[in-house]
Amino acid sequence: MNDSIPRIVIIGGGAGGLELVTQLGHKLGKNQQADILLVDKNRTHIWKPLLHEVATGSIDSDLDGVVYSAHAAKHHYRFQLGEFCDIDQNLKTITLAPLHDDSIHTFLPKRSVTYDYLVIAVGSISNDFKTPGVKEHCYFLDSIQQAQRFQHALLDNFTRLHQDDDQQKTLDIAIVGGGATGVELSAELYHVSSLLKLYGLANMSPKRLHIHLIEAGPRILPALSDRIAESAKQELLKLGINVREYTQVKEATKHGFITKDDERIDADIMVWAAGVKAPDFIKGLKVFELTPNNQIRVDQFLRSTVDDRIFVLGDCCAFIQDNGKPVPPRAQSAHQMAKCIEKNLIAMLRQKPINNFTYNDYGSLVNLSRYGAVGNLMGNLTNNSFFIEGKIARFMYISLYRMHQLAIHGFFKTFFLWIREKILRIGRPKIKLH
Repeated sequence: MNDSIPRIVIIGGGAGGLELVTQLGHKLGKNQQADILLVDKNRTHIWKPLLHEVATGSIDSDLDGVVYSAHAAKHHYRFQLGEFCDIDQNLKTITLAPLHDDSIHTFLPKRSVTYDYLVIAVGSISNDFKTPGVKEHCYFLDSIQQAQRFQHALLDNFTRLHQDDDQQKTLDIAIVGGGATGVELSAELYHVSSLLKLYGLANMSPKRLHIHLIEAGPRILPALSDRIAESAKQELLKLGINVREYTQVKEATKHGFITKDDERIDADIMVWAAGVKAPDFIKGLKVFELTPNNQIRVDQFLRSTVDDRIFVLGDCCAFIQDNGKPVPPRAQSAHQMAKCIEKNLIAMLRQKPINNFTYNDYGSLVNLSRYGAVGNLMGNLTNNSFFIEGKIARFMYISLYRMHQLAIHGFFKTFFLWIREKILRIGRPKIKLH
């Protein structure tokens, strides 16, 4: 590490953070024009839109994840394991909380990290809106650990049902939130249940799985068009998923959800996927100008409104477009913000003018597991949206992940990863069974 060169610290190795640190590593770190440091509380990266597949066992995070330390060694940046908990703007330092092992022994003490430029990319978490019982009784899908915890519970329940003498018993799963996560998880659960008979759980089938998708608003996928929402709903109904709109949950208990109308929706497993917010600790820093959802307000260059050496990207960033609407919390938003910040940081180091951020909506796609996908794409020439569904939409959805892989691995490794996936698909189970 060279103390004479500027240090750029990126907090958070999500979709945008990892893409940014990779490109800065190649363009600045490789030639020692800057010291590039990534800080994350996890050791591995999974593209967040795939967490619902980790949760169902459709993909194995141990095989499909990106190990930050190994990735850093190949892409000319450094990685430090740590959880961001405080900041001192005057000293230009961030504080990392002590880290503990499973035995609650401290293996990394509280530490300080200096920076010349800071990028905050800590993502988002589910917003429970302070609904009673949710934290105690529901599963969330905000991290690899949470997704793995859900997958273990799901497998335990599948096994319990398979070995139960009463073949009439069912597994009831209730999912609150009809956004992309809830819709995609519902379809993926149905797909996984159809595969169990191939791996020794012959008594378990989709007929014994009851999925309730609960949405407080008038329709699922409220952020997308009516046509996309209706198409997705019809596909879910064909699978036998109980789509409940206009159903507001007021409480969660160990037996299920209680609606505003005092109806109880019984469930063996409950998932909360209704709304997102930036992590609560951001508010506790008492440094930034925030929205009600804890997002950090930024200027036209994606710099925080309180410090022009602190950039923000991704779900924790509150950027208001010229039309008065905030940039939506999507992977494509994080990707575009990462590209803008990359260019602006390089320009600042070279004492050149920086550019405004402009968000371009390229459309939205919702993955319905192996049953297809629905969505819309924005035409580059006319700026009009056109509807797609089925195999074409699923191909486009998969292409989004390949584009993310290209950004963090480059063409050749992405190609070989694709080949590896094809080979592994022949020799390993279609679902994770441990």
